[in-house]
Amino acid sequence: MERKLISIVIPCYNEQDNVGPISEAVRAQFETVPRLQKYDWEILFMDNDSADATRDRIRELCAADTKHIRAIFNAKNFGQFNSPYYGMLQTKGDATMLMAADFQDPPELIDKYVEGWEEGYKIVIGIKEHSTDAHFIYALRCLYYKLIRKFSQVDQIEHFTGFGLYDRAFMDVLRELDDPTPFLRGIVAELGFRRKEIPYDQPKRRAGKTSNNFYTLYDAAMLSFTSYTKIGLRIATFAGAICAGLSMLVAFIYLIMKLIWWDRFPAGMTPLLLGMLFLGSVQIFFIGLVGEYILSINQRVMKRPLVVEEERINMSE
Repeated sequence: MERKLISIVIPCYNEQDNVGPISEAVRAQFETVPRLQKYDWEILFMDNDSADATRDRIRELCAADTKHIRAIFNAKNFGQFNSPYYGMLQTKGDATMLMAADFQDPPELIDKYVEGWEEGYKIVIGIKEHSTDAHFIYALRCLYYKLIRKFSQVDQIEHFTGFGLYDRAFMDVLRELDDPTPFLRGIVAELGFRRKEIPYDQPKRRAGKTSNNFYTLYDAAMLSFTSYTKIGLRIATFAGAICAGLSMLVAFIYLIMKLIWWDRFPAGMTPLLLGMLFLGSVQIFFIGLVGEYILSINQRVMKRPLVVEEERINMSE
């Protein structure tokens, strides 16, 4: 009987000190855990144009194990969403797993994910119960998840990073989407099969420095916000209507007071300036918000490729 294949996609960006240990950790799981020994496995390193020695380390791993270790090198950095998603689409396994190279997605959970898969779940994902992030950042994440879940048309998954196992049936769904701006966390919630959620504590990075910063976190938040909510545009509409109504009311009251106390009620410039500044700031804010939606639409309309490959290693045609 042919053994089933589990493909593990590991995105990389400046992970020279982690790619070797993570590959050995995954290998140890499949060679020592009884449940996993009956499966074939492969690791696909998806390098997003690393600037350190990550690619050299990956080449060494691929040369040492041509059967299990594969790699795709991007021509440039295509962002934190496109590259992992594209790597998942290149797999041929009966199940595909996505995990980070920095050990913040514990390899020990592979066994639990496969157990859930054997139980019949097409999607088995990890949910962070605790994180090593600063308390402020973690609290901000919690607030974001609650807001996006409240306002989204899709029941969003809190504290889910994409770490998990996906059956081939769901991978076929992803391949048919042809989405130029994929957001895996939202896609799993919107289009995924019945899933099993496994809680875990996220450990610290094993080595290296995270590439996440305020801009990347903001980018992730706005991609989710513009893809799965209408609340921004609705708020802009309601706020505009409310401000217009209040302005007309104040203008009418101001006119009546001026007519009644013509000589004692100076018109003055202060109320006019304050009103203009307030309405101007509201307009600029919502123009920016609408711009985020337009940017999201523009990226989808352009239909650019998810990534452009520079090199493939050990990838069969």
